[in-house]
Amino acid sequence: MSGAGEVPDPPAAGARLRGRLTDGLYGLGWGALKKLPEPAVNALGRTIADRAWRRRGKSVLRLEANLARVVPDADPAGLAALSRAGMRSYMRYWMESFRLPTWSAERIRTGVEVREAHRLTEGLETGRGVVLALPHLANWDLAGAWVTTVLKVPFTTVAERLRPETLFDRFVAYRESLGMEVLPHVGGSAFGTLARRLRKGGLVCLVADRDLSASGVEVTFFGETARMPTGPAILAQQTGALLLPVTLHYDETPVLRARIHPPVEVPATGTRAEKAATMTQALADVFAGGIAEHPEDWHMLQRLWLADLEPRGEQP
Repeated sequence: MSGAGEVPDPPAAGARLRGRLTDGLYGLGWGALKKLPEPAVNALGRTIADRAWRRRGKSVLRLEANLARVVPDADPAGLAALSRAGMRSYMRYWMESFRLPTWSAERIRTGVEVREAHRLTEGLETGRGVVLALPHLANWDLAGAWVTTVLKVPFTTVAERLRPETLFDRFVAYRESLGMEVLPHVGGSAFGTLARRLRKGGLVCLVADRDLSASGVEVTFFGETARMPTGPAILAQQTGALLLPVTLHYDETPVLRARIHPPVEVPATGTRAEKAATMTQALADVFAGGIAEHPEDWHMLQRLWLADLEPRGEQP
């Protein structure tokens, strides 16, 4: 720690500078892009995506490596085209997110189409609580806004801590403006709050295709071993809540399409850990089906499979 008048440690000073720059850029996005016409924002998003794709940076290469497992028969040209489409989908998510707080209820209603929505509404009507679990497909924030705006159902979710702290605060304020209760992902401390919400018949939504705690369970995912969080499964076990997988995708229109899949049931036998592992594998299987149908909308720009993590001793 540096005191008054001391020169900050150069690496620490550089990190703080990068943090302020990152926060400033996101602030600019949430401010300036709200004022631009939607066609201009969409065109800007495609331009940024294409430039990032052509630079072939680490994130693009990681996305391409992940997609190679999803579409193993793709040749190099096909995989490159898929990763380019993936970057465009990723930037569409960001452009929509920057502008989403300005969307009217009607714009959200017409911008999202949900199949099998009755599984959610009927589940909530029972009073037992519902957990929606979904992968990083398309725009999960827009799907959440549909829930709070169209169904008028509030829900609780968990957000990964971001650096700098001011950037995390921006994300929390953004999601809260959409009607979500946002808990920070810190050492599992959010679990108790989530369980209390469910026991009162509430709704919890969790993005659950990547383990952030290194305490998840191993699953088979596209034929290889990955690790996914057990939180959704354990919450369903402990609270009696309904566990519903959700998959999302974009189509050629400005519409986000969602599907609420049949519930993942708690197995009748086995230990708590064994039941959680079985349920998490069932979630992984549903996620894999949705991702395989629309791989360009899977925004996984990080390492996921253990084969990619273990040689360097990394954790998800």
